[in-house]
Amino acid sequence: MCYDKKRVRNVRRDKTTDMDTWNILIVDDEKEITDLLEVYLSSEGYRVFKFYCGQDALDCIEREHIDLAILDVMLPDVDGFTLCRKIREKYFFPVIMLTAKIEETDKINGIMLGADDYITKPFQPLELLARVKGQLRRAKQYNQAAGVTQTGDHATTSEPGESEPENSGEIYDIRGLEVNVNTHTCSLYGENLEFTPIEFEILRYLCQHLNEAVTSEELFESVWKEKYYDSNNTVFVHISRIREKMHENSRKPKFIKTVWGIGYKLEE
Repeated sequence: MCYDKKRVRNVRRDKTTDMDTWNILIVDDEKEITDLLEVYLSSEGYRVFKFYCGQDALDCIEREHIDLAILDVMLPDVDGFTLCRKIREKYFFPVIMLTAKIEETDKINGIMLGADDYITKPFQPLELLARVKGQLRRAKQYNQAAGVTQTGDHATTSEPGESEPENSGEIYDIRGLEVNVNTHTCSLYGENLEFTPIEFEILRYLCQHLNEAVTSEELFESVWKEKYYDSNNTVFVHISRIREKMHENSRKPKFIKTVWGIGYKLEE
């Protein structure tokens, strides 16, 4: 059996469900881990969908509103990387990769496919819980600014005057690259670009420090709100994804320049 029938049945969201409650998807073939995570997440008020294989998780995503997914890399049918890629074809909710592998290439592969964070086993449940809270906080800020109440194919926008986003009027137009913080939208030469909340926050921070060299440490701690370590390649991989979506030549980028030995700079 690839899923917990009781848990799936009990957490289904309907019209009477509190829309402020977050739905968390866990996909891991180790029942002990899914049960442990369910205990910690449920104690914080989250609703949990547990699955032990990828296809059932994909079916659940099509049926239910999911706010964040925790994916194990090693699954019995499809690997977590493939599952992450399939999710990113339609949805932009945060994805945290969970795996026993510690190779840096695995981390890079996951982030390049659209994962927002990565944590290795064995892990402290409270650390993962903190990561979940951080990702949901950023996603909520992103969606509120854009007037989005749900993600993926379930997305809807707020009516005018329903809420006033913070930083109203913060719009950057840089040689054809338009970043609208008010609506959390971005376009390049008129083409709409789809960024995850993390990617958008990176771009926004670079816009706020236009023509300034920003260190990887500063960028990471400002966006992720966590301590930066020298061996952390997370910023590099996310910058690579942003450049890819902007159709940038990685060796000669027009917008986000690499400042060797320091970090990155967005130039006018």
